[in-house]
Amino acid sequence: MIRILLLILLFFLPATLQAQDATDTPRRGEGISAFLERNGRPGRAYYDEFIQLNKKHLKGKKELKYGVKYVLPPKRGEASAKKRQGKGKTLHEPLFGKKLDDVQVTGNRLAGACFYVVSGHGGPDPGAIGRVGRHELHEDEYAYDVALRLARNLMAEGAEVHIIIQDKKDGIRDDRYLNNSKRETCMGDPIPLGQVARLKQRSDKINALYAKDRKKYKYCRSVFLHVDSRGKGDRVDVFFYHADGSKQGQRLARNTRNIFEQKYHQHQPGRGFESSVSARNLYVLKNTTPVGLYVELGNIQNTLDQRRFVIADNRQALANWLMEGIIKDYRSSK
Repeated sequence: MIRILLLILLFFLPATLQAQDATDTPRRGEGISAFLERNGRPGRAYYDEFIQLNKKHLKGKKELKYGVKYVLPPKRGEASAKKRQGKGKTLHEPLFGKKLDDVQVTGNRLAGACFYVVSGHGGPDPGAIGRVGRHELHEDEYAYDVALRLARNLMAEGAEVHIIIQDKKDGIRDDRYLNNSKRETCMGDPIPLGQVARLKQRSDKINALYAKDRKKYKYCRSVFLHVDSRGKGDRVDVFFYHADGSKQGQRLARNTRNIFEQKYHQHQPGRGFESSVSARNLYVLKNTTPVGLYVELGNIQNTLDQRRFVIADNRQALANWLMEGIIKDYRSSK
């Protein structure tokens, strides 16, 4: 009798365990695809199943709500998942760090597009420096982390991506206070200290890559990420710049700004959003051939703006929203 009961328990135990649905809460600004990928469930099949499981708890049918616990689709066997993904593939990029160096291509919204992602300063130049207690916040470290997150997002949507400023050790980090270093290179080349030499180096690198990429990709864009430094009392939103006279650059900047405005109204209703799009005679915009977008992510001196940088979920939200703006512009270019 005991043996029969044990057999019955063993028979039903797997089904009982599977019935306990796995759940997770999204990070601030995280989209469904990124949320599922972080939970080891990439691909269209998981995406569609997730929508069906959670349709009552989504905003606008396909947007996650921050703070809500969502049911995750059951994991399938690896062979089954690959079969369902069809054309899905995995890219390898060591710059993202050991935990994130494999990038699952889960979408094709940027297939046929090419990007040059550039974080400001680096090497011997830390850029602007803010302080939180005993911690120094260096512009180059925080801009670089957002740049890596953006690059990974773009790759997951099928884009060709060149990461211009690189640090082989850092990878994507979730720390509040990012360690400062002088290891950054311009795609392997030491970064000069002199400002003009530094800007010329990265501009020349982009132009050399673009000379080849333009033969294959009709949509090539440079994205320059910086952190501003103003008075401590100046709380600022994200600002967007384009080259003087560049209609395509202006359109890209406006499309991206509009996405940010929508997201701020969605996640912080009543806060307001003050940002601008304007032409700037900046060296990298003036001296690079592909259409460029120059982004100031906030004021590194302001206490409220600093939260935008030191909280990893906020850095990811910046990368997510930048990608959404770029996707909007890519679609409008066709």
